[in-house]
Amino acid sequence: MADVAVELVLRSTRVITPEGTRAASVAVAGGKITAVLGHDAQVPAGARLEDFGDDVLLPGLVDTHVHVNDPGRTEWEGFWTATRAAAAGGITTILDMPLNSLPPTTTVDHLRVKQEVARTKAHVDVGFWGGALPDNVKDLRPLHDAGVYGFKCFLSPSGVDEFPLLDQEQLATSLAEITGFGGLLIVHAEDPHHLESAPQNPGPKYADFLASRPQDAENTAIHNLIAQAKRLNARVHVLHLSSASALPLIAAAKAEGVRITVESCPHFLTLTAEEVPDGATEFKCCPPIREAANQDVLWDALADGTIDCIVSDHSPSTADLKTGDFATAWGGISSLQLGLPAIWTEARKRGRTLEEVVRWMSTAPAALAGLAAKGAIEAGRDADFAVLAPEETFTVDPAHLHHRNQVTAYAGKTLHGVVKSTWLRGTQIADHGTPTEPTGLLLERQN
Repeated sequence: MADVAVELVLRSTRVITPEGTRAASVAVAGGKITAVLGHDAQVPAGARLEDFGDDVLLPGLVDTHVHVNDPGRTEWEGFWTATRAAAAGGITTILDMPLNSLPPTTTVDHLRVKQEVARTKAHVDVGFWGGALPDNVKDLRPLHDAGVYGFKCFLSPSGVDEFPLLDQEQLATSLAEITGFGGLLIVHAEDPHHLESAPQNPGPKYADFLASRPQDAENTAIHNLIAQAKRLNARVHVLHLSSASALPLIAAAKAEGVRITVESCPHFLTLTAEEVPDGATEFKCCPPIREAANQDVLWDALADGTIDCIVSDHSPSTADLKTGDFATAWGGISSLQLGLPAIWTEARKRGRTLEEVVRWMSTAPAALAGLAAKGAIEAGRDADFAVLAPEETFTVDPAHLHHRNQVTAYAGKTLHGVVKSTWLRGTQIADHGTPTEPTGLLLERQN
């Protein structure tokens, strides 16, 4: 720790580093990690020591799929509430999706509006995705130059009129433009024709809703996306994968060198169709939560690297939009605050390690977005941390959630993994689930 004006030392018998878990002391100066040293390394004069005992020190999580809905639909969420929930859950960086806010992030002017709203409300660091629409190809490069991390598109209806889908021709046009300046397209991959031809039986039965969003809709959309990416040598990312039967397509594409990455979400990996009660539309999302056998295959794909990362797809709404009819209820699951314990609870049952969870929920999402300062405890990175008691449990009480509408599919579940504190650039931003004042920065793509 010599030769650096170390301000803070964080110590634990279990620090998760890129080289593995070890007892260590982590030195921090100027908001950056300056060194990862032995557990008993001397603390420099003037530096503060935070000793977490046997609690695990892990890099702050990076959630690249969050619908903040601010401005315009702030009764659904907002930067203040969403980032408080993130901080309480061990997340130190989020990327905001371009839709469900009004205006959507589809022009530079719209991006500036959103940044101005977020600037004073961010409890964690916040970056932004742009949107790719049928009529905004001319806006893609300016948005890229303005610092968005990539572009979101839908291949099926988005659920909001101001964010229309791309057909295959429009997808090709947008993807060619984005590839021309080295950008990334992230894709809601469900094929509209399969959705239109699926049985539509409105009402409270989850089985009817599940039948209306078949795996074939995901599989066909992903097949077509792979073909476009291969033709253009484009970089693409599949959002919220729920269909296990799409995995052989993805694995083959990766083996061929197609530049494709894939995410899944806590709800697909911890909840099952079999457990969803009829009328319980807090479980509704698109694509849907599928059966337990499907979930097992998703976990295998995480383990072998076919699925790259786990992010929340936090997509809240007001409680009144979660009607008892699966056909008309808003589709989206709120899990910002609960993603880490939900995934860890399931991972430990399946013999997966906390090191793997860190890779899936911090290192890989940071790499996806090019957030070089995030995602690992090593010298030169931002001093972003979560402190986790992995053996402790808690029961989810919606009243203790910080997101604006306390509706959750996890209500009443007992989860392993209590987030004791969260740190952003060396400053504690949450203590036992209680966030401090906002100190988050607005991030822009650097590469």
